[in-house]
Amino acid sequence: MMRAAVVILNWNGRRHLERFLGSVVTRTPRDIRIVVADNGSTDDSVAFLADSYPTVEIICLDRNYGFAEGYNRALAQIDAECFILLNSDVEVTEGWTDPLLDALEKDPTVAAVAPKLLSYAERDSFEYAGACGGFIDILGYPFCRGRILSTVEKDRGQYDSPREVFWVSGAAFCCRAERFRAAGGFDADFFAHMEEIDLCWRMQLAGGRIVVEPRSTVYHLGGGTLPNESPDKLYLNYRNNLAMLFKCAPTTQRLLAAAVRPLTDMLSAIIYTVKGDFALAAATLRAYRDFFAMHRALAAKRRATRSGRKTEARHIYRSSIILRYMVGRRVFGGLKL
Repeated sequence: MMRAAVVILNWNGRRHLERFLGSVVTRTPRDIRIVVADNGSTDDSVAFLADSYPTVEIICLDRNYGFAEGYNRALAQIDAECFILLNSDVEVTEGWTDPLLDALEKDPTVAAVAPKLLSYAERDSFEYAGACGGFIDILGYPFCRGRILSTVEKDRGQYDSPREVFWVSGAAFCCRAERFRAAGGFDADFFAHMEEIDLCWRMQLAGGRIVVEPRSTVYHLGGGTLPNESPDKLYLNYRNNLAMLFKCAPTTQRLLAAAVRPLTDMLSAIIYTVKGDFALAAATLRAYRDFFAMHRALAAKRRATRSGRKTEARHIYRSSIILRYMVGRRVFGGLKL
């Protein structure tokens, strides 16, 4: 097997480390390093780790760099052939690393692979953040095998076949170190949210494949840093999704999104306002303001990303997942991915 390191990014997450780290330590093979990268925590996470898990390596960053740059800085200090990134609120199962490393070992075109992600709270259901592998639609909206918009399916084995997908969740994300570094790592300007989808897109443009391997299963609590209805989370998701489209999408898709997305997103802001969710409405507008402010930097990133591409990303749904969900497959057809 490849030399691997499980890397958990922590920020003020002692409660999650107490609850979940034990499963990682006891169910991960001894020849795989376990590293906790502390993102400038102000709680006693580091002291807890030193006292309770002396075999776990600790990297201490001087401040909170967010998910994206925090991982970039931590992984730059780790010598391994592949990285297994794991959220601090994930419970792993026996043998969870073997199918992931096997997928990388057998196929050198696989850049990243992830397990099936189930809900820690409702263990027979998929977890919202990544379920069993993700896709995006033509407008850039993400969805998953097992989760479309806010509808989450029960796991009945319907997605138990490994397959190529568009993206996999950063909650449990295994990738080749060389591919991660060649892509430039996560986009630090994202801070958090959408950074793994952006990275998966860039890995595909460089010729890599993204795979989900359901023989590996983990349970994710979710919402550990920001709750789902947080204005900050909505802001980051909207801003970063727009930035990702600008950087990575082919011209026709980017122009279509530029024409349609402001309409759909502003409709969402209006709905939030009508419901009295003024903070969410303001977060949507703030995301557009800051996206436009990033234009010059994004233009340079687009030139670098698109000029070096070897192929276009596959598995983009060529219709609107929102319209298909609301109106039905009779009008918009089945999902052809």
